[in-house]
Order: sequence, then structure tokens, then C-alpha cells
Amino acid sequence: MEERLTGHELTVGVIGNRELTALPVVEILPKREFFDYQAKYDPDLSDEICPARIPPERAAAAQDLVLRAHRALGCRGLSRVDMMMDSNGDLFVLEVNTLPGMTVNSLLPKAARAAGIAFAELLDRLVRLALDPEA
Repeated sequence: MEERLTGHELTVGVIGNRELTALPVVEILPKREFFDYQAKYDPDLSDEICPARIPPERAAAAQDLVLRAHRALGCRGLSRVDMMMDSNGDLFVLEVNTLPGMTVNSLLPKAARAAGIAFAELLDRLVRLALDPEA
């Protein structure tokens, strides 16, 4: 049993091994009651806004939190952290995705694009990180 969290659903991608980059925060707005499988994969059932429409200090706090989660779990290369932000602006980590979607329209590539990283460049970075774990 868990407490029900309400508020803004957010996700933040991380790229890197030793030197980490937190990507811009993505805000997920389902057009249904829940962000379920259909809402996730049918573009008409949710909006994904990047950068998220949250105060800059909350975005920075979310990015800091995901970097700490990535490091704490020993993630390498990439991860994407899903979280909720309640009405007080408090952040709650829901899960760390160590294999986030990597289609052109997936959330991590969408955030990378908002950071000025083209899809081909993102893939190149990830391959380089895999080949050089000390990077």
C-alpha cells in the first residue's frame, strides 16, 4: 500500500557515466484520468511539454534529484527518472528507468532535442559512453 500522490507528473533524463548531464524537465499531461499504456503511446491522449511549465527553481531541484538518483544506483550511460511534484512543489521519485524509450518521439530524445542535442548526436554520445565507461 502506498500513499496516492497527486500533482504534476514529470520526467528527467540523464546522460553520462562520470560526468553527468541532466536534460530539461518534461511535464506529462494525460488527457485521461490516468497516464496508462494507451495515454503513453497514443499522442492524442497526452501532452508532453518540454521544458516543463514549472518554476525554474523546481526544475533545477528536479534535475539535481535525478542526478543523485542516477549516481546512487550506479547508472551508466543514460537513465530517465519519473517523479511527481505536489501542490507544495515537493518532488517524489517514482522510478528510475535504466532503459528508457529511444525512439525519436520518446521522452529522453525529446528532452535531448530541447537541450539542442539532435537524435543522431544523442545516439553517438550513448555509443561513445558504452565504449568508454571511464568517460
